Amino acid sequence: MKRRTLILGAAAGVAAPVVAGAGPAVAMPSDTDAVGEVWAPTTQRRPRGRTKADRLTTLPTSTKQVVIVTGNGYSTTYATLETFYRVGARWFPVSAPLPARIGSKGFSDDHVEGVPTTPTGVFAIGSTMYGIGANPGVRYPYHRIVTDDWWNENPESPAYNTFQHTSTNPGGYSEALWMEKPAYTHFAVITYNMPPTVPKPVPYAGSGIFLHEFSTASGNATAGCVSLSHDHLVGVLKWLNPTLNPRIVICPAQNLSRY
Repeated sequence: MKRRTLILGAAAGVAAPVVAGAGPAVAMPSDTDAVGEVWAPTTQRRPRGRTKADRLTTLPTSTKQVVIVTGNGYSTTYATLETFYRVGARWFPVSAPLPARIGSKGFSDDHVEGVPTTPTGVFAIGSTMYGIGANPGVRYPYHRIVTDDWWNENPESPAYNTFQHTSTNPGGYSEALWMEKPAYTHFAVITYNMPPTVPKPVPYAGSGIFLHEFSTASGNATAGCVSLSHDHLVGVLKWLNPTLNPRIVICPAQNLSRY
Protein backbone atom coordinates (compact mmCIF):
# COMPACT_ATOMS: atom_id res chain seq x y z
CA MET A 1 0.00 0.00 0.00
CA LYS A 2 1.32 3.43 -0.86
CA ARG A 3 2.15 5.34 2.29
CA ARG A 4 3.49 8.66 1.09
CA THR A 5 0.18 10.01 -0.18
CA LEU A 6 -1.82 9.87 3.06
CA ILE A 7 -1.21 13.27 4.68
CA LEU A 8 -3.67 14.06 7.44
CA GLY A 9 -1.86 16.49 9.71
CA ALA A 10 1.11 16.98 11.99
CA ALA A 11 2.28 14.52 14.61
CA ALA A 12 2.38 15.28 18.31
CA GLY A 13 5.48 16.81 19.88
CA VAL A 14 8.62 14.73 20.27
CA ALA A 15 9.19 13.10 23.63
CA ALA A 16 12.53 12.61 25.35
CA PRO A 17 13.62 9.00 24.84
CA VAL A 18 14.70 7.98 28.34
CA VAL A 19 12.49 7.53 31.36
CA ALA A 20 13.13 6.92 35.05
CA GLY A 21 10.78 6.09 37.86
CA ALA A 22 10.93 5.48 41.58
CA GLY A 23 12.47 2.44 43.23
CA PRO A 24 15.78 0.60 43.27
CA ALA A 25 18.02 0.54 40.22
CA VAL A 26 18.34 -2.65 38.20
CA ALA A 27 21.37 -3.58 36.09
CA MET A 28 20.62 -3.72 32.36
CA PRO A 29 22.64 -3.94 29.13
CA SER A 30 23.85 -0.70 27.56
CA ASP A 31 23.30 0.64 24.07
CA THR A 32 23.45 4.09 22.52
CA ASP A 33 21.79 5.05 19.26
CA ALA A 34 23.19 7.18 16.45
CA VAL A 35 22.05 10.47 17.98
CA GLY A 36 23.37 9.75 21.45
CA GLU A 37 20.09 8.68 23.05
CA VAL A 38 20.32 5.80 25.49
CA TRP A 39 17.92 2.96 24.63
CA ALA A 40 18.94 0.32 27.18
CA PRO A 41 20.39 2.17 30.17
CA THR A 42 23.01 0.52 32.38
CA THR A 43 20.76 1.32 35.35
CA GLN A 44 17.01 1.66 35.19
CA ARG A 45 14.86 2.45 38.19
CA ARG A 46 12.06 0.08 39.00
CA PRO A 47 8.79 1.76 37.92
CA ARG A 48 5.99 2.41 40.36
CA GLY A 49 3.22 -0.14 39.84
CA ARG A 50 2.69 -2.17 36.69
CA THR A 51 3.92 -1.01 33.31
CA LYS A 52 1.99 -1.47 30.07
CA ALA A 53 4.20 -4.45 29.30
CA ASP A 54 3.34 -6.08 32.64
CA ARG A 55 -0.28 -6.27 31.43
CA LEU A 56 0.68 -8.53 28.51
CA THR A 57 0.03 -12.25 28.96
CA THR A 58 0.60 -13.87 25.54
CA LEU A 59 4.24 -13.03 24.81
CA PRO A 60 6.67 -15.94 24.34
CA THR A 61 8.70 -16.65 27.46
CA SER A 62 11.86 -16.06 25.40
CA THR A 63 10.83 -12.49 24.53
CA LYS A 64 12.98 -9.94 26.39
CA GLN A 65 12.11 -6.85 24.31
CA VAL A 66 8.66 -5.57 23.43
CA VAL A 67 7.46 -2.56 21.45
CA ILE A 68 3.95 -1.40 22.34
CA VAL A 69 1.96 0.82 19.96
CA THR A 70 -1.30 2.14 21.39
CA GLY A 71 -3.79 4.87 20.58
CA ASN A 72 -7.04 6.26 21.93
CA GLY A 73 -9.75 4.12 20.33
CA TYR A 74 -10.06 2.47 16.93
CA SER A 75 -10.55 5.57 14.78
CA THR A 76 -7.45 7.56 15.75
CA THR A 77 -4.51 7.97 13.39
CA TYR A 78 -2.22 9.07 16.25
CA ALA A 79 -0.44 6.62 18.51
CA THR A 80 2.42 6.33 20.95
CA LEU A 81 5.22 3.81 20.69
CA GLU A 82 6.91 2.58 23.86
CA THR A 83 9.77 0.11 24.37
CA PHE A 84 10.30 -2.27 27.30
CA TYR A 85 13.00 -4.70 28.41
CA ARG A 86 12.36 -7.74 30.61
CA VAL A 87 14.51 -8.47 33.64
CA GLY A 88 13.32 -11.64 35.36
CA ALA A 89 9.55 -11.42 35.64
CA ARG A 90 9.37 -7.63 35.42
CA TRP A 91 9.27 -5.25 32.47
CA PHE A 92 11.17 -1.96 32.56
CA PRO A 93 10.56 1.05 30.28
CA VAL A 94 13.43 1.87 27.96
CA SER A 95 12.09 4.90 26.07
CA ALA A 96 9.52 7.51 26.93
CA PRO A 97 6.36 7.35 24.79
CA LEU A 98 7.33 8.32 21.23
CA PRO A 99 4.80 9.99 18.91
CA ALA A 100 3.76 7.69 16.07
CA ARG A 101 1.21 7.58 13.27
CA ILE A 102 -0.86 4.65 12.06
CA GLY A 103 -3.35 4.01 9.25
CA SER A 104 -5.63 6.79 8.03
CA LYS A 105 -8.63 4.69 9.10
CA GLY A 106 -7.17 3.77 12.47
CA PHE A 107 -6.80 0.31 14.01
CA SER A 108 -8.59 -2.82 12.82
CA ASP A 109 -9.02 -6.30 14.27
CA ASP A 110 -9.86 -7.50 10.74
CA HIS A 111 -7.46 -5.72 8.39
CA VAL A 112 -7.85 -6.48 4.67
CA GLU A 113 -5.87 -5.59 1.58
CA GLY A 114 -6.40 -2.09 0.23
CA VAL A 115 -8.02 -0.62 3.37
CA PRO A 116 -5.74 1.84 5.22
CA THR A 117 -6.14 0.40 8.71
CA THR A 118 -3.36 -0.80 11.01
CA PRO A 119 -3.82 -4.42 12.08
CA THR A 120 -4.03 -5.18 15.80
CA GLY A 121 -2.24 -8.05 17.49
CA VAL A 122 1.14 -9.38 18.58
CA PHE A 123 3.75 -9.72 15.86
CA ALA A 124 7.42 -10.58 15.47
CA ILE A 125 9.99 -8.40 13.73
CA GLY A 126 10.97 -9.69 10.28
CA SER A 127 14.32 -11.46 10.03
CA THR A 128 15.76 -8.77 7.72
CA MET A 129 15.62 -4.99 8.03
CA TYR A 130 15.62 -2.85 4.90
CA GLY A 131 16.28 0.66 3.74
CA ILE A 132 17.11 2.99 0.87
CA GLY A 133 19.81 4.42 3.12
CA ALA A 134 22.92 2.65 4.38
CA ASN A 135 22.69 0.38 7.40
CA PRO A 136 22.44 2.71 10.43
CA GLY A 137 23.94 0.03 12.67
CA VAL A 138 21.09 -2.42 13.29
CA ARG A 139 21.66 -5.88 14.79
CA TYR A 140 19.55 -7.63 12.17
CA PRO A 141 20.71 -8.59 8.67
CA TYR A 142 20.19 -5.45 6.58
CA HIS A 143 19.32 -5.21 2.90
CA ARG A 144 19.97 -1.88 1.21
CA ILE A 145 17.17 -1.23 -1.27
CA VAL A 146 18.04 -0.96 -4.96
CA THR A 147 16.04 -0.38 -8.13
CA ASP A 148 13.63 -3.27 -8.83
CA ASP A 149 13.23 -4.20 -5.17
CA TRP A 150 9.49 -4.72 -4.55
CA TRP A 151 7.18 -5.77 -1.77
CA ASN A 152 4.66 -8.09 -3.40
CA GLU A 153 1.16 -6.97 -2.38
CA ASN A 154 -0.74 -8.83 -5.08
CA PRO A 155 -3.17 -11.25 -3.36
CA GLU A 156 -3.30 -13.40 -6.51
CA SER A 157 0.46 -13.96 -6.51
CA PRO A 158 2.07 -17.06 -4.92
CA ALA A 159 4.70 -14.66 -3.52
CA TYR A 160 2.09 -12.44 -1.80
CA ASN A 161 3.43 -10.43 1.13
CA THR A 162 7.12 -11.08 0.49
CA PHE A 163 10.15 -9.11 -0.66
CA GLN A 164 11.08 -9.63 -4.30
CA HIS A 165 13.78 -8.32 -6.62
CA THR A 166 12.25 -8.28 -10.09
CA SER A 167 12.17 -6.04 -13.15
CA THR A 168 8.42 -6.76 -13.46
CA ASN A 169 5.82 -5.14 -11.23
CA PRO A 170 4.23 -8.01 -9.25
CA GLY A 171 0.85 -6.31 -9.63
CA GLY A 172 -1.93 -5.43 -7.24
CA TYR A 173 -0.87 -2.92 -4.56
CA SER A 174 2.81 -3.93 -4.84
CA GLU A 175 5.28 -1.27 -3.78
CA ALA A 176 8.39 -0.13 -5.61
CA LEU A 177 10.41 0.14 -2.42
CA TRP A 178 13.20 2.26 -3.92
CA MET A 179 10.67 4.99 -4.78
CA GLU A 180 9.30 5.49 -1.25
CA LYS A 181 11.41 8.39 0.03
CA PRO A 182 11.84 9.26 2.85
CA ALA A 183 9.43 6.65 4.31
CA TYR A 184 11.66 3.71 3.49
CA THR A 185 15.01 5.27 4.36
CA HIS A 186 15.03 2.47 6.96
CA PHE A 187 12.29 0.06 7.98
CA ALA A 188 11.51 -3.14 9.87
CA VAL A 189 8.91 -5.65 8.75
CA ILE A 190 6.03 -6.28 11.14
CA THR A 191 5.09 -9.93 10.55
CA TYR A 192 1.38 -9.41 10.01
CA ASN A 193 -0.11 -12.09 7.69
CA MET A 194 3.23 -13.83 7.28
CA PRO A 195 5.34 -16.36 9.19
CA PRO A 196 5.74 -16.82 12.09
CA THR A 197 2.38 -15.12 12.81
CA VAL A 198 0.61 -17.38 10.30
CA PRO A 199 2.01 -20.39 8.40
CA LYS A 200 1.66 -18.58 5.06
CA PRO A 201 0.07 -15.31 3.90
CA VAL A 202 -3.70 -15.44 3.50
CA PRO A 203 -4.80 -13.85 0.19
CA TYR A 204 -6.49 -10.46 0.64
CA ALA A 205 -5.82 -10.39 4.41
CA GLY A 206 -3.33 -7.54 3.97
CA SER A 207 0.37 -7.10 3.30
CA GLY A 208 3.37 -4.79 3.62
CA ILE A 209 2.97 -3.71 7.25
CA PHE A 210 6.19 -1.98 8.29
CA LEU A 211 7.71 0.16 11.03
CA HIS A 212 9.11 3.06 9.02
CA GLU A 213 9.89 6.77 8.93
CA PHE A 214 7.33 9.56 8.58
CA SER A 215 6.66 10.39 4.93
CA THR A 216 6.57 14.11 5.74
CA ALA A 217 8.64 16.21 8.11
CA SER A 218 5.69 16.82 10.44
CA GLY A 219 4.34 13.28 10.34
CA ASN A 220 1.30 11.86 8.57
CA ALA A 221 -1.15 8.97 8.67
CA THR A 222 -0.18 5.83 6.77
CA ALA A 223 -1.88 3.16 4.68
CA GLY A 224 -1.54 0.67 7.55
CA CYS A 225 2.04 0.88 8.77
CA VAL A 226 3.41 2.37 11.99
CA SER A 227 5.63 5.41 11.44
CA LEU A 228 8.02 7.48 13.57
CA SER A 229 10.36 10.42 13.11
CA HIS A 230 13.74 9.54 11.61
CA ASP A 231 15.75 9.80 14.83
CA HIS A 232 13.22 7.88 16.91
CA LEU A 233 12.95 5.15 14.26
CA VAL A 234 16.73 4.70 14.06
CA GLY A 235 16.90 4.51 17.84
CA VAL A 236 14.27 1.77 17.97
CA LEU A 237 15.73 -0.21 15.05
CA LYS A 238 19.21 -0.17 16.59
CA TRP A 239 17.84 -1.20 19.99
CA LEU A 240 15.98 -4.24 18.67
CA ASN A 241 18.01 -7.41 19.14
CA PRO A 242 17.00 -10.63 17.34
CA THR A 243 18.62 -12.76 20.06
CA LEU A 244 16.06 -11.34 22.53
CA ASN A 245 13.10 -12.49 20.38
CA PRO A 246 11.36 -9.08 20.30
CA ARG A 247 7.65 -8.62 19.70
CA ILE A 248 5.52 -5.63 18.73
CA VAL A 249 2.01 -5.26 20.18
CA ILE A 250 -0.42 -2.97 18.31
CA CYS A 251 -3.91 -2.08 19.54
CA PRO A 252 -6.14 0.60 21.04
CA ALA A 253 -4.96 1.29 24.60
CA GLN A 254 -8.14 -0.10 26.15
CA ASN A 255 -7.55 -3.51 24.56
CA LEU A 256 -3.97 -4.07 25.72
CA SER A 257 -4.95 -6.73 28.26
CA ARG A 258 -6.15 -8.96 25.38
CA TYR A 259 -2.53 -9.65 24.52
